[in-house]
Amino acid sequence: MTAGAPIALHWWKAVPNFGDAISAMVVAHVSGRPVTHAGAGAADLFAIGSIIQVARRAHQDARADGVKPWIWGSGMLAPVNRDFLPNVQIAAVRGPVTAALLQIETDRFGDPGLLISDVIADVPKRTDRIGIVPHHTLVDETAAVVTDPRYLLIDPRGDATEVCRQIASCAHVFASSLHGLIVADAFGVPNTWVAPSGQGHLKFHDYAAGVGRSLIAPIALGDIAGFDMASAQPPQAYAQGIDRARAALKTTFPAPLRAAPHMASA
Repeated sequence: MTAGAPIALHWWKAVPNFGDAISAMVVAHVSGRPVTHAGAGAADLFAIGSIIQVARRAHQDARADGVKPWIWGSGMLAPVNRDFLPNVQIAAVRGPVTAALLQIETDRFGDPGLLISDVIADVPKRTDRIGIVPHHTLVDETAAVVTDPRYLLIDPRGDATEVCRQIASCAHVFASSLHGLIVADAFGVPNTWVAPSGQGHLKFHDYAAGVGRSLIAPIALGDIAGFDMASAQPPQAYAQGIDRARAALKTTFPAPLRAAPHMASA
């Protein structure tokens, strides 16, 4: 990659989903470079998302151009074969579950979504609204259940910046979207895991273990109305873990992908 050229970043974009879309925002901010979407086989970098299985499919064999793409903060949905590891470079992974399944020795964990609060500084003043962020496949199901005007249904398919700003403005967030929880953590908003119907739990436990968060089991969507929000573990309780993850992400971002100092200050 030539100096000043965009980073070829792979993120999932089959449907609009803010959790995937913020990958480009965070990578551009940390690297000081522009970012462009790339297919998995042509990517320089994999970052936000449960996309290690995608990296594995694309890089079971070495690339003809000799490039070994970087993995920085990515996770997985389920165990994958380790046959692709010689063909990639791992800077950091989402959490210790991913590290254990890949059998790699590292203590550098973190989902890059935790850095979104560095990217979006102009967030609204905190209100008393209760936000609900469903997984993108569960928006209609959630809307049918959550009709109380106290709640703000935050559609994860909307503009990524606006979704993050809405989350930051809430007094509490319920989310079946992993990045609904992560973005809430980034902005210090108390949040509660809602059962991700049809979705696996591995990615949630992986993230939580990486920041020292107690995340044992989700609540049911129908239990939101009666949930005692005062019983939820606030982000302040695992703030050291969040800070540690944010620091690890900043220090492990691949040096070859960073803008040269004179470019970053231009």
